[in-house]
Amino acid sequence: MKSLALKIPPAPAAQKILTVAVAGNPNAGKSTLINAIAGTRLQVGNWPGVTVEKKEAVLEYQGQKIRLVDLPGTYSLSPYSEEERIARDFLLEEAPDVIIDVIDATNLERNLYLTMQLLELGLPVVAALNIYDEAHNQGLQINTRAIEEVLGARVVPTVATKKRGVEELLAAMVAVGDDPGARRPRTVSYGTDIETAAQEVAEEIKRLHPHLEERYPLRWLALKLLEGDRQVLQEARLGGNEAFAGGQAVRHLRQAHGEDLEALMADARYGRAAGLTREVMKKAERQRTELTEKIDRWVLNRFLGIPIFLAAMWLVFKLTFDLSAPFSDWMDQMINGPFKRGAEALMTLLQAPDWLVSLATDGVIAGVGFVLVFIPVIFAMMFFITFLEGSGYMARAAFVMDRAMHAMGLHGKSFIPLLLGFGCNVPAIYATRTLENPRDKALTALLIPLMSCGARLPVYVVFVGVFFAAYSGTVIWSLYVLGLGLAVIMGVLFKKTIFRGEYPLFIMELPPYRLPGLKSLLIHTWEKGKHFLIKAGTYIFAVSVLTWFLLNLPWGVEQKKDSYLGQAAAVVAPVLKPLGFGNWEAAASLITGVIAKEIVVGTMGEIYTPKAKDAKQEAAPTLGEDLKEMGVSFLAAGKEAVLNVFSSFGSTKFSMEEKEKNRPLKAVIQQQFTPLSAYAFMAFVLLYMPCMVVAVAFRHEFGSWKWFGVAFGYEMILAWVVALAIYQGGKLLGLGG
Repeated sequence: MKSLALKIPPAPAAQKILTVAVAGNPNAGKSTLINAIAGTRLQVGNWPGVTVEKKEAVLEYQGQKIRLVDLPGTYSLSPYSEEERIARDFLLEEAPDVIIDVIDATNLERNLYLTMQLLELGLPVVAALNIYDEAHNQGLQINTRAIEEVLGARVVPTVATKKRGVEELLAAMVAVGDDPGARRPRTVSYGTDIETAAQEVAEEIKRLHPHLEERYPLRWLALKLLEGDRQVLQEARLGGNEAFAGGQAVRHLRQAHGEDLEALMADARYGRAAGLTREVMKKAERQRTELTEKIDRWVLNRFLGIPIFLAAMWLVFKLTFDLSAPFSDWMDQMINGPFKRGAEALMTLLQAPDWLVSLATDGVIAGVGFVLVFIPVIFAMMFFITFLEGSGYMARAAFVMDRAMHAMGLHGKSFIPLLLGFGCNVPAIYATRTLENPRDKALTALLIPLMSCGARLPVYVVFVGVFFAAYSGTVIWSLYVLGLGLAVIMGVLFKKTIFRGEYPLFIMELPPYRLPGLKSLLIHTWEKGKHFLIKAGTYIFAVSVLTWFLLNLPWGVEQKKDSYLGQAAAVVAPVLKPLGFGNWEAAASLITGVIAKEIVVGTMGEIYTPKAKDAKQEAAPTLGEDLKEMGVSFLAAGKEAVLNVFSSFGSTKFSMEEKEKNRPLKAVIQQQFTPLSAYAFMAFVLLYMPCMVVAVAFRHEFGSWKWFGVAFGYEMILAWVVALAIYQGGKLLGLGG
């Protein structure tokens, strides 16, 4: 009997995911375009083995799954920097299905240089002609059809900030991915001499090293060997390009054009980019001076540039504090009111022991909760700094500071990592890798911790709210300026001692002024500010728990001053007494702040919590009353924020100051400090040692603890000396004790 076998149809093949790499110059709008395509699906991490940021997203369009990979912004694929090496390695090793080449339409010639190098790889390319609206406004007429004919690649005009052309770009990348053979880019000729020599080298590769043809695009490899690309020679294990210099065509090339074939290749690419630009773009006769030039006459003025920069930063701090302070006040009420009461009620219902209730309320909520109060301040600051970056002003700030940086033996390019330090010192340390000179890199890294990062803001906000509420923005601004000024002084000192040498030439692109899109601003603000939340949920939480134990051990201790943390702080306090804050509470806060500067206020919250409890006992509101109060007070905070922006003085500021003073923790701070000692304390927090995460960044970036050790030593001394000068100098001037 014949057995019957069921014929099971084969399972459908898994849908191929289209890998799309997005490349482009810095300031070409690549990040904005990525955000317009991927939005919240964008995942941020690090490239394997390095700390350069990696962004990826998986999305679906017309039934096709797309893996979008954002390559680091780069002007070239010659691996002279970490970013260039990462971009080139990914394109060679991953061989993506499509490359999206983001081109700044207002700077077509410069951007096409990278395009020429991408075409050499032989991979399918779709060009996104971005910032197309600005090109049109400048009177530039670009023939996209002509570009497509020359390059053999689809060209899509886009305006990323307004999501124009995004749909067409997605459709183009899917179409190219479906039929890559029909969309292979054309070979752009670099002239008879170069092409003949490249063909000669390619034949030698096929004859002597056939395995390399499988690993690299043949024409690209020939051009790289011709120009003597060291990384390719090393990876291909060829030892040197002398083996490919014996052919007649290569000898002719050297005799006719000199020995520097790398410069010859660069000139050839620039020449093709310039020639193509002349063919496809027409410029209208300029009837008026461009807006960018009008603004730059003031912003880049040698006398007005720095005052304008300082005024811009002052405005950022004023708007930050005026807008966020009412919402921080609201969060403080909610965390220490309904949330804390709810936690106590829940734990009492679960019959939790008293020590666990205390740990949750006096430790976690008083520590982490008091740090979370400053979420509005952090995100407001990140929003305004992101706005300045996206507008093109931050590049001007680096340019106008170039002269001041020369005094330190640095140049304006070093000011970029310093500016990043205003957000967080950790990525600023990593950003020093863009500096070619190891001396510049080390000196810049040593100065970065003097930049007041977002972690110091909670400390400033607490003390400013108590003592300087009417001048909040100005006082916080003065601390940032203090950090900048001390960076200049220390830079000059380092230059004359351990970093002798000449400063290099500073060449930087100044992008046109733009109005950043709201969605892009929000995404970038979230990316910068979320680190604050991650820290609050991880090691700030851990340190808050540890601090609670240190404040309650040995068990049964009646006074926190007698706890382990109190005993350690009592040893340190005499050193701080000449600075105006020689009490054990301030010393204990500074000890825990070594982990992260935000923890300074968290520790104060834990230390003073019992005093806050004993200060005022009220009947607990009901859940309904709490919910009503949350809504009403939030609306009131919004109204107050609007009034603050339009009112520098008056009843709004006075009422805010009164509320700050009536808070239990801040009432205790008012008793422990004076305005003068409070300012000295803030200056000390600004300057004393970098946090532990910055220490790890130093170790990771420089391969040893050497430079962190230098930073730790000089900053501890500097913090003590500056705080001493502020407090004792203020007393001599009769400003109070």
